[in-house]
Formats: sequence, structure tokens, C-alpha cells
Amino acid sequence: MDRPVFMANLMTWLRAGYPDGVPERDYQPLLALLRRQLSDEEVKDVARQLISGAREHGDDAAISRVDVGVLVTKYTDGVPSESDLRRVQERLEKKGWPLHDAR
Repeated sequence: MDRPVFMANLMTWLRAGYPDGVPERDYQPLLALLRRQLSDEEVKDVARQLISGAREHGDDAAISRVDVGVLVTKYTDGVPSESDLRRVQERLEKKGWPLHDAR
């Protein structure tokens, strides 16, 4: 699968798995799962798209590319617990999550 199609599918899976937006407690394990398969720039692109989606759900906070980079760093510098990783991955697998080898 080519990368643009993969990224579009990934966003579809994420939005299906989190139709009301990603709760803050899931940021760290979600980004940890993404970083196993995506480049840093792709992770930032996903974060930008998720933030754009949050705005559509009524969160009007303005955020810049720099802000996205800071947020990604904040959540990827820590190590999520195995139970958090499992919880997030299982939630997304129910919607056809493509990263089955991410465990």
C-alpha cells in the first residue's frame, strides 16, 4: 500500500476508533503505537489532523505546527504502560486497525 493511501486509511481508522476525539489519557499510548510504524513527520501530521478534527467537535483552541511538535514530544518522551498500550490498540483493532504487528 502506498504511503498517502496508508495515511488516509490510518486517519479513517483513528476517527472510527475515536469518533468523539482522542481523550488525553490515550495520547501517549496512541502516539507510541504510531511511532512504531510512522516517521516523526507522519506522527506530527496525524496529530495535526486529530487536532483539526477536535475543532470540528467544538474545541476552537488555535494550535500551530510548533504547538503540535511540542505536544508530540510531550507525549512521546514518556513511556506508556503496557496496559495503556493494550487498551488503545484493542480499541483501534475493533475498527480494523492496520498496525497488528505494533505489539
